Amino acid sequence: MTVRTGDYVWFEERFSNLADSYCLTLVHEVPPAELLHRLAGRAEPARTGINELVDAAHDFYASSNGMRTLFGMTSIGPWTLMVEPNGWHGVDEEKALPASVGTRWISHHDNSDANYDGSFLWIENSDRLLQFGLRDAGRRHGGRPDELLDVIHRLGFAFPEEPATADDLDGDPAVPAAFALAEHLTQVRLTPSRLADAAFSCGSAGIG
Repeated sequence: MTVRTGDYVWFEERFSNLADSYCLTLVHEVPPAELLHRLAGRAEPARTGINELVDAAHDFYASSNGMRTLFGMTSIGPWTLMVEPNGWHGVDEEKALPASVGTRWISHHDNSDANYDGSFLWIENSDRLLQFGLRDAGRRHGGRPDELLDVIHRLGFAFPEEPATADDLDGDPAVPAAFALAEHLTQVRLTPSRLADAAFSCGSAGIG
């Protein structure tokens, strides 16, 4: 089944409290406890559902004086989904590259700052294969920057001097296109219920 950008318009509509500043990461065959260890994280109380996780993450960030972020992890088949409200460890290459040994790591991040292009990151076994800004796919970096170029164009990512468009979407396609590209690379289809009802094991990690 062809992945479509329009399949993910629900994210910003249903979960605006998370979409304002989020990072989502899918890691293959690395269970949550192992992922927490790889990120040098500290275990925190579990949360149920994305709204509870978002509220806890913002409270946690404030109580740590902006020094640590809280994230939730849940299993989807052989994949671990890491959700970071107001966090970005998944696209921080200093953390992600060593944490991705022996696995596939797909992450995307955005926030509501109009001056920020967001970021998409694809790593295999500590090798950065593709990285680009969600709103500037013309500047791609990594070992295989052009392998997904046709898919990136089809999903509607913006290129320099070209408007961002997607055949099945009005408005900025950057975030739903990032979800769709992650699905293309993982075959994991995220749905509103998977986020709304997920049981998250949680951890925290320091910034910087």
